[in-house]
Amino acid sequence: MIMDRHEEIQMIRKLAEARAEAEERDMPDEEPYVLFENVRKVYHVGEVDIEALADASFSVRKGELAVVVGESGAGKTTLLNILGGMDTLTSGRAVLDGREISKMNTRELTNYRRYDIGFVFQFYNLVQNLTALENVSLATQICKDPLDPRETLKAVGLEERMNNFPGQLSGGEQQRVAIARALAKNPKLLLCDEPTGALDYVTGKQILQLLQDQARNMGTTVIIITHNKAITPMADRVISVRSGRVQSIEVNRKPLPISEIEW
Repeated sequence: MIMDRHEEIQMIRKLAEARAEAEERDMPDEEPYVLFENVRKVYHVGEVDIEALADASFSVRKGELAVVVGESGAGKTTLLNILGGMDTLTSGRAVLDGREISKMNTRELTNYRRYDIGFVFQFYNLVQNLTALENVSLATQICKDPLDPRETLKAVGLEERMNNFPGQLSGGEQQRVAIARALAKNPKLLLCDEPTGALDYVTGKQILQLLQDQARNMGTTVIIITHNKAITPMADRVISVRSGRVQSIEVNRKPLPISEIEW
């Protein structure tokens, strides 16, 4: 069988990709930066026990952007709250950068939230009587090694809006302030709970681009919690959750640019 030049190039490329994947499988795994291992969470409501997480396990590498996706009630928020040190687990292990969150006492959890975690919420949670700059500066006052608030606001495209109050900003601009506030803490892990849920389509894509750039260019480990399956192609790792269990974990070797994602 005689192949033309194009077919030959395509075959060589496929062989190279297959070889690279095989080599990666044969390499020893990196130590996971984020580890959820057989996590179970039970809430006691009166005489009823509600199992929010059941034997949930996954890992995320340093510098990855991971998306945890599932319907409402799937256990996503419980998972985020445990990772963020805002809730405790019933059994299992949760680890960040070698430190076991699940063994921390109340004081250690407070310091963990203060120094290691950046939070981005759906509804911004900004202090309304403080300017954008003051909102970001407030967060840096409790950190060990914060970034410069002005430079962080510039990095998210708000150089001209630093002295505006939240009420003078659009929804997208307020979310950018919230992201800048989280990033200025210089956290080990950035946790985002439905960060585009209160935004229109165009503004939502701008926010996703900002989060993807943060992981790609700055090496920040980012975990996004969402019900929107359409955004999963942007992620390095997709963790699907259903009924408190991790249903699947997919590693995406070629994440799509945000410009190519539609919903």
